[in-house]
Amino acid sequence: MLIFAGLGNPGAKYAGNRHNIGFMALDRIAADHGFGPWKARFQGHACEGKLGGAKVLLLKPGTFMNLSGQSVGEAMRFYKLEPTDITVFHDEIDLAPGKLRVKDGGGHAGHNGLRSIHQHIGPHYSRVRMGVGHPGRKEAVPGYVLNDFAKADRDWLDDVLRGISDGAPYLADGDAGRFQNAVAQRTAPARSSGGKPGDAKPPASAPQPEKTPEAPDNRSALQKLADRFR
Repeated sequence: MLIFAGLGNPGAKYAGNRHNIGFMALDRIAADHGFGPWKARFQGHACEGKLGGAKVLLLKPGTFMNLSGQSVGEAMRFYKLEPTDITVFHDEIDLAPGKLRVKDGGGHAGHNGLRSIHQHIGPHYSRVRMGVGHPGRKEAVPGYVLNDFAKADRDWLDDVLRGISDGAPYLADGDAGRFQNAVAQRTAPARSSGGKPGDAKPPASAPQPEKTPEAPDNRSALQKLADRFR
């Protein structure tokens, strides 16, 4: 059993927030991979299913972001798992919108959800860091992450979530590289080597027939005059 925990805040008020991108990722995985229904468990909501060859519990803590560790820790202890069996999906302001990185262990970088998880299970879990961008000023961060994604964000956000779902079986099988490649194929698809329509060069104009050079006129002036009256 593995646990994929998505971070966010419960309730419709927060559903579209940048801070809730972790919930969004799990919702997409559950819908695309035929997971069971969401049920109230572990101070949040959870559902079970399979990704690749692994059985996975998807967990959305209902404790609000700052207490996420209570929910994650309870689920980990129930299944007698280790922190290395946990992967946390969360928003990352230090990555540009649409960028994604997988990280094993490390600090919480001031993220309150990760800080709480550190307190309950330690730092040795994996994270899927999903970029949402930075507002530019440190004091603006709380308001920024607790606001909804803008309409202009919808396309890249949908691409990232679809890519995460595409690659989820690789992540469950421990292949972070193939997981990230699956996301990249959605967010930065390869261009066709044939070029864009309209890029083809116009056909060259048809070659003109060559003119046969005229023979030199060696007649005398008198002969030319006579020939005119023939």
